[in-house]
Amino acid sequence: MALKRFISKRGKCLQITSDNGKCFVGSAKEFQKFVTDNSQSIIDYASDNNIEFKFIPARAPNFGGLWEGGVKSCKHHLKRVVGNANLHYEEFITVLAQIEAVLNSRPMHPLSTDPNDFSPLTPAHFLIGRPLTAPADDDLTTRPTPSLSRFKRIEQMRQHFWQRWSKEYISELQCRTKWQEHKGELIPNTLVLIKEDNLPPLQWRMGRILSVFPGKDGISRVADIRTKTGITRRAVSKICPLPVEPSSPETKGTTDD
Repeated sequence: MALKRFISKRGKCLQITSDNGKCFVGSAKEFQKFVTDNSQSIIDYASDNNIEFKFIPARAPNFGGLWEGGVKSCKHHLKRVVGNANLHYEEFITVLAQIEAVLNSRPMHPLSTDPNDFSPLTPAHFLIGRPLTAPADDDLTTRPTPSLSRFKRIEQMRQHFWQRWSKEYISELQCRTKWQEHKGELIPNTLVLIKEDNLPPLQWRMGRILSVFPGKDGISRVADIRTKTGITRRAVSKICPLPVEPSSPETKGTTDD
């Protein structure tokens, strides 16, 4: 049923890679059984539109480390945000849908090499062709829960999840790109994610490196960043360069020590 809901919302995919859970293996067998048990015309149609299932080895979750890490992070914060709240079905699926939007808004790569383009590539671009947006709402993160209506309580959960998860995502992004030894400077025009507090859900502050300021040891710890609202100066610890391919024009000109 989860697979049917996914296909109904996102469309049929050509290939699904998942862990070796019994429910996923059972779904694959159901598809094969459907093709085998029906007439030739249906077999031809189903064969042309079949979904290829790929399973990682059983009892080896490390093979799906990237998506397993995302699921773990989502569950970790979801449990702490929802807690023991008594939500009915409509409220709970609303929370899950809003969390889905938060996860699909994360910046992954630069969308282009244009120095004036501050837009990152997000999972939402593959789903709807553009970044996800959310309606504006009051900041409810500091409001006492008993004073809120059930509707506002759902919004507070979304904002709490956003606060927790976005900080963790930025921290992991910094760890992924942080060097253990000096391997070069931030390159001008590189698209970066600026670490800011108290941003509303689905809002990421993006910018492009304008210039860096090396210290006496030759290592830059401060950079000027050009954003949509002007030029801002931040420490390197508050800057998260988005991953780019080695052949990208943004990485040309880098040199190793």
